[in-house]
Parts: sequence; C-alpha cells; structure tokens
Amino acid sequence: MAKSGKRVARGSSPAASKIPGPKIPGPSPNPMTNLILTDIALRAGAVLLRRGVEKGLVGSALGAKKAGNIVKGRSIFQTLVGSAIARVATRSVPGAIIVGGSLVAKSLYDRNRQRKIGTDVTIEGAMAVEEQADRGKQD
Repeated sequence: MAKSGKRVARGSSPAASKIPGPKIPGPSPNPMTNLILTDIALRAGAVLLRRGVEKGLVGSALGAKKAGNIVKGRSIFQTLVGSAIARVATRSVPGAIIVGGSLVAKSLYDRNRQRKIGTDVTIEGAMAVEEQADRGKQD
C-alpha cells in the first residue's frame, strides 16, 4: 500500500489558537518545569484540603483542638493503610464495592458484638481516640 502524500504539521494545533482569552505565561519558560510545579501545587492542596475535612468532621463531635491532635496523632501505618484503601476504592468499581462492603460488615460486626456480648464498643473506640489524641499532643 502506498502512503498518502499528506503530512501533518506538528506543533501548535489550530484548536489551541482559537481558545479565547489572554495567554498567561507559566512561572518558567520550560513546560516540563511548569507541569512539575502544577503537580506539586495540586498534591499539596489536596493534602491541606483532606486535613481540613478530617478536622472538620472529627471536630464537629469532639472539638477543633482535639480533632487537630487526633489527626496529628496518626501513625505512619494508619496513614499508609488509609491511603491504600482509598486508592483501591477509587480506582475501580469492584474496589469500591469491596471497600464499601467491608465498612458495612465492620459496622454490623461492632453492633452485633455490642448487642450479644455486652461489650461497649463505644468506650473501646473512645479510648483509642484518646490515645491517638495524646500522641498528637506530644508531637
């Protein structure tokens, strides 16, 4: 088969030149540097947003100062496990089903355990939260 004699010019596309608005230069003339800076800024923003949401949700029940200590008191293991579980849940539908089902099963297990054995799961959880808040105060 013979190839077509047409060549497509590489470079800026005609669609990019039709975008309205001013062209805002990046902090660097190198586009790869701009991409790296953007990636770092987005990741840092996501971490700050996640911490704010965590403190807000925990703080509504326990108070803002204690919530900050709880978030600071997490171990590296807890952080890594939480990140891994969140990644599994967000990467695929089966992962979300497995993680969501596991959370429902754990909640049902705790309720059943409290009802059958009489163990107060609330007190156990509160003690664990207190320990984690104490670790956060020390840091």
